[in-house]
Amino acid sequence: MATADDSGSAAPLPLSVAVICKNNHSTIARTIDSVRPIASQIVALDSGSSDGTIEILESRGVEVHRVDWPGHIAQKNRALDACTHPWTLSIDSDESLEPDLARSVRDAITKDDPTVVGYEVNRRVWYAGRMLNHAWQPEWRLRLVRTGKARWGGYDPHDKLEPIEAGANTKRLAGVMRHDAMPTLGAFLHRQIEHARIAAESYEQLNKRTSAAKLVTSPVGAWARQMILRGAWRDGWRGCVASGATAFAAFAKHAELLERTRARGGDK
Repeated sequence: MATADDSGSAAPLPLSVAVICKNNHSTIARTIDSVRPIASQIVALDSGSSDGTIEILESRGVEVHRVDWPGHIAQKNRALDACTHPWTLSIDSDESLEPDLARSVRDAITKDDPTVVGYEVNRRVWYAGRMLNHAWQPEWRLRLVRTGKARWGGYDPHDKLEPIEAGANTKRLAGVMRHDAMPTLGAFLHRQIEHARIAAESYEQLNKRTSAAKLVTSPVGAWARQMILRGAWRDGWRGCVASGATAFAAFAKHAELLERTRARGGDK
């Protein structure tokens, strides 16, 4: 499936693209190629790639900054700060714009509605050669914003781009952002274990607790939300795998936090 904006040789927009990365050689080319036709600046903050990621970026004219790793939120805000054009698109190193979304981005920036601070996009997971149209859907994420009008918040690793001004007007764009989050089930589960560790650390800092009961109820609830409420079963076996992986991620997060709590003597 093509990812480049099919507006062809149309002039780049007053748009900066912000990316953070480390060892993403399998996806970073798709990411960059999907935004090159519309962006005047692409900034990548790399925190120690050794797999050819930097070479791929530099071969495509990306402005690469070699930096340390302060955490997801801090790193993404660093990337925002490096953007110099009136609009900024924040995109992960395993995401890419499908042609319909690239057209919508071009239309929105060309129109430049002064009442709008930013735009949400719908992200869909690509798994085993096909887009998941029901699992995790819809997944609206604020990604296109006026430069200097939004910051990353939330808690690591679950960051969230939000307007600085409360009540700021945002809209939604037509089209799809492809998310290559599941190259294989094993890779996805491995990543969820790491995310569980980081999330548990964040929960500790926020004084959030969990319980043994949530080891059962949270995974079941996560599975039911996908299979029943989202209708993931309509994605066939892929949707069933996605639902099970979501349940595993919920279990891992609560198990990690419970283990940490017990280690501190806070729960016997």
